[in-house]
Amino acid sequence: MSLIRQIWLLLLGTLLLAFAGSVAVNADAARDTLQAQLRVKNSDNATALALVLSQQKGDAALMDLVMSSLFDTGFYRRVRLVGSDGAVRFAREAQVAPVAAPDWFVRLLPIESAPGVAQVSDGWRALGRVELESQVSYAHDELWRGTQRSALALAVLGVLAGLGGALVVQRIRVPLERTVAQARSLERGEYVTVEEPAVPELLRVARAMNSMVGRLKMVFEGQARQVETLRRQANCDALTGLANRTHFMGQLGALLHREDGAAEGGLVLLRVLDLAEVNRVLGHATTDRMLGTIAQALQAYTARVEGCFVGRLNGSDFALCLPVGGMADETARALAEALRAVLPAFGKPAVIAAGAVELRHGVELAPLMGAADLALARAEAQGPFAVESNIELGSTLGRLGEGGWRRRLHEALAEGRTALVEYPVRDATGRLMHLECPLRLQMEPDGPAEPAARWLPLAVRARLTASLDERAVALALEAITRDGVSRAVNLAPASLADSGFAARLRGRLLQAPREARQLWLEVGEVAASEHFDLLRELGRQLRPTGARLGLEHAGERLGLIERLFELGLDYVKLDAAVTQGVATDAVRAGFVRGLATMLHSLSLQVIAEGVAQEADATALRQCGLDGLTGPWVSAQPEPAR
Repeated sequence: MSLIRQIWLLLLGTLLLAFAGSVAVNADAARDTLQAQLRVKNSDNATALALVLSQQKGDAALMDLVMSSLFDTGFYRRVRLVGSDGAVRFAREAQVAPVAAPDWFVRLLPIESAPGVAQVSDGWRALGRVELESQVSYAHDELWRGTQRSALALAVLGVLAGLGGALVVQRIRVPLERTVAQARSLERGEYVTVEEPAVPELLRVARAMNSMVGRLKMVFEGQARQVETLRRQANCDALTGLANRTHFMGQLGALLHREDGAAEGGLVLLRVLDLAEVNRVLGHATTDRMLGTIAQALQAYTARVEGCFVGRLNGSDFALCLPVGGMADETARALAEALRAVLPAFGKPAVIAAGAVELRHGVELAPLMGAADLALARAEAQGPFAVESNIELGSTLGRLGEGGWRRRLHEALAEGRTALVEYPVRDATGRLMHLECPLRLQMEPDGPAEPAARWLPLAVRARLTASLDERAVALALEAITRDGVSRAVNLAPASLADSGFAARLRGRLLQAPREARQLWLEVGEVAASEHFDLLRELGRQLRPTGARLGLEHAGERLGLIERLFELGLDYVKLDAAVTQGVATDAVRAGFVRGLATMLHSLSLQVIAEGVAQEADATALRQCGLDGLTGPWVSAQPEPAR
């Protein structure tokens, strides 16, 4: 039972006890007062009656007439005259008069009417004594009315006291709930501070909690800086800051085989001709500045084109990956012309050659790099600043045109030509955590189900990602209803920009509460860095439904995302480009271990994507990751239960 509820119960119990006790004490006191008044009344009236009877000189008829007249008033239950010899000379008794008060009240608070006794005489001659006893029904009625009035007055006072207590409880409840919410946020890995309350006791608690949150933030920021340092050591070239060969090849491999990778793209290789001679002639310092200039020229593309990434493959070779098709040759020539204008300033030997090749989703990395190397070799043979291209466009995307694909997207969605494919995600013991379920569309009625790499770019342009994501969620919920197995669905970052998407998704999940608790929803890491507020709002909307929210394809920017702890995430999936090769690269393994430690401090589960080798799987488990997915995981048999 909550503390506030206990305070309310204590307050209510105290008020009820005070009310009942006050009414009881007041009624008992009033009863004693009435009994005393009746006793005095009976005594006084008996004395007055005895005086009147004494004036009758012993005339029995007159005395009977006086006593009968008094009895007939109805206020007395018994009037009796007892002679001096003990004989009863006159006796009249009435039945107990009916009362308006309830019977239980009369039984609970009985009123005794002590009889009044007075001596009757004729001069010095004693005639006897008179006994007079009043009816108590009038006293009971008056006691009942008085008790009702006092109970009403006490009830009003109790209500006022309750309102005052409610104000006091409210004054305590608000800061207490803030403190409880802060503690729950810490449990979820969110670091929030609360306003310090005016209540002294809670003020000390709030200050202590805020201080602890501040220290945890400092710890997290320190971990984030350490992780970023490890990332640079593991993934970046020390001189230029570009991705090193291992990391670039991992990024390229993930792009070619990921469900939501680019359908088409381009690869440009750039080589400094005879780098050893350049070093000898220009010197290491000048050569380093020249290499930095080339790196800056390549990085300009990553700033302008989303999804573009660059790397330094070795001392003399650079690579640029483009997320759109048909642009490789043009980009390579533009780069060559730009460098032709600036490199001669470093000296005559500072020259480059470039090779370009088009790529499509699903091709293998080795033949792609072979084609790019061949184009670069041809360019190198032609001389300084030469460019050679190997055009290979295997997709029908360009031939259909945007209008045709837009129409096909609408038709596939309207006709329900959608399906989820399933890939297992397993924990360190091999137990199934959930099924990762990317959405595929059958663009032609009789055609194959296409991965997101084929249709997602145009779905973004057609603003259909929210509708497609909602369809994927509906399919996942239906599948969970059938077999009870948890499933994960990818949400496009573009869907977050739809103002009604989060609310519609929440409403859909609240309609299926059991299934919602087994649903995992994930968005790309880019959403956390570029749409932070939208992602945080999605987390707030989803929290009451029980669905889990996570990041996928993560690792490049996690250490740079400020206030990551405010997103309300449940898990993070590390991109294959980050986790690939950890078994043979101690620096990369250290980066992954540091990343897992940082995320675990936020109470987040950490899962590795694209695990293709058993050695990497073993190393990732040793790094502390909670789950794995990828080709190697899918090939493993289901563990015995």
